[in-house]
Amino acid sequence: MVDHGPETFDPVDDYPGFCINAARAVRRDELDGVPALGIVLGGSGNGEQIAANKVEGIRAALVWSEATAVLAREHNNANVCAIGARQHETAEVLRLIDLFVDTDFPGEERHARRINQLFEYETTGGIAGFDIV
Repeated sequence: MVDHGPETFDPVDDYPGFCINAARAVRRDELDGVPALGIVLGGSGNGEQIAANKVEGIRAALVWSEATAVLAREHNNANVCAIGARQHETAEVLRLIDLFVDTDFPGEERHARRINQLFEYETTGGIAGFDIV
């Protein structure tokens, strides 16, 4: 485990750099063939998810329930989990992280196809066979 967060708590920290560094580390590991998942925490999780999703190849999901933790992995093969720490008690945050980390992507064809379309758009600006307007 690598912690990309601040060394000390500062309530007015700017989170984008921390989240981007965490997401870049996940992506580097993936490109090196090392399985990796990332966790980014913030007040709501929304900004942290947006920041992590700016990194090519990252699929950050806002996780706010047990179902979203599992579905983020099963349907979206999310590689980063964003959680709003102000929205949950500590035990619940830990449970959501455990569910996210312990859930595998089963690779169902329709989900894999959709994930590939998202990456295609991210890297080329288009999706083969679909008119992006």
